[in-house]
Amino acid sequence: MIILNSKIIHFLTSFLVLLLVCAAVVADELDEFEKEFDLFTDDRPVPNQVINPSWFKTSFLDLAEDLDEARQEKKKGIAVYFGQKDCAYCRTLMEVNLKTPDIVRYMRKNFDVIPLDIWNRRQVTDLQGVSMTEREYAIREKTNFTPSLIFYDLDGKVALRLRGYYPPYAFRAALKYVVEGFYKEETLQSYMDRANPPAKFEQDELNSQDFFEKPPYVLDRSRFKAEKPLIVIFEQKNCHACDILHTEPLGDSSTVEIISNFEIVQLDVEADTPVLTPSGENLTARQWSEKLGIFYTPALIFFDQSGKEIIRLDSVTGQHRLRGVMRYVLSGAYKKYPTYLEYRFGRIDAY
Repeated sequence: MIILNSKIIHFLTSFLVLLLVCAAVVADELDEFEKEFDLFTDDRPVPNQVINPSWFKTSFLDLAEDLDEARQEKKKGIAVYFGQKDCAYCRTLMEVNLKTPDIVRYMRKNFDVIPLDIWNRRQVTDLQGVSMTEREYAIREKTNFTPSLIFYDLDGKVALRLRGYYPPYAFRAALKYVVEGFYKEETLQSYMDRANPPAKFEQDELNSQDFFEKPPYVLDRSRFKAEKPLIVIFEQKNCHACDILHTEPLGDSSTVEIISNFEIVQLDVEADTPVLTPSGENLTARQWSEKLGIFYTPALIFFDQSGKEIIRLDSVTGQHRLRGVMRYVLSGAYKKYPTYLEYRFGRIDAY
């Protein structure tokens, strides 16, 4: 008969408790992912209007006044929210992130959220006293995608911009990055690298597609124009959002047909794979992703035939949004409309 002493029993008990806690955390994250994925299988405009939370601030849209009130209430600043009533990504933000109790408490405690609709023409006065419409403000701030958030600190400086939808784990990290002042010391990318250690030591492989270019990655377009525009997809191993990208948009035959008009390269942000970049620099995939400021995967960066970056999709991306951006690039509309938002407004105004 084996008799265990008290130290061994204590160790085993502590170990089992740790395992149960880790399992609970993983289960909670999977629940969030599943809920997000259920809401996000279709990113086309939604038929029912997206309703903002009741705790969003009712503002006269004078941002200096809003910031002053946030100071008086001992908050960390203000967050200007750019949305639209039929945006599937905005709906997911409202139904997932902003119905998660800890996120709501943290956000309400630290920020006043001022909601804007990118289609509206109400007057907004920015922190410098310049007045413009909501639509003009959205264009000026290059909020290509909704939902977008601009976080201003108490000095009126931009602490962080989030363009597009980010799942709860990334959204939490972004909020903490601003609230705890890390934005003053480091990039969001370096902060996220520290805040999100690998889930396990043995990493899975990246998802593969037949249309991805094979190494060596000679992407230099600085001296001679390429025949096709370029998409560089930055991913990492054990990336749930990357799995969704490959399951949904990149798994759809009609999307793949449009993609065939691009040269496409997949890179691992954590790898030292050699790359000759579109501008002619010799870097590793890791170095290039750091230089580009990639903080979320998957991130899709679009370059023209001369190697100039046109636009990036560095938030959750579904079929509808991906196809829209690909058409924006392939049609050459980016030459007339410097931002995707101007392109969308231009198409609507033309009718």
